[in-house]
Amino acid sequence: MLLHVNRIHCTLAETMEIRAHLLASGLVQGVGYRYFVFHRAKSLGLAGYVRNVYSGEVEIEIEGDRSLIEVFINEVKVGPRSAQVKDLKIEWLHGIQSFTNFEIR
Repeated sequence: MLLHVNRIHCTLAETMEIRAHLLASGLVQGVGYRYFVFHRAKSLGLAGYVRNVYSGEVEIEIEGDRSLIEVFINEVKVGPRSAQVKDLKIEWLHGIQSFTNFEIR
């Protein structure tokens, strides 16, 4: 019986760990948006990266507990006061890239 409970626990833990790819558009470059994203991810214990892309958007790859990623998404939809996030595209992905920390690229 105990073995069965442990197996269920492992399955639940595996399903809670997830990865998401985000693309923020609007006034998100040159306004401290990447630093805001960095500090929010670090404070929630999430891993991945944030970087500017040539199109003027900001790309975020994030992984960790799904509920924490959802909190993170709600915060980066707004961003810092100086930013104006017009759109945030979200793609939920399977498989973990095994980032060890969160970084600005």
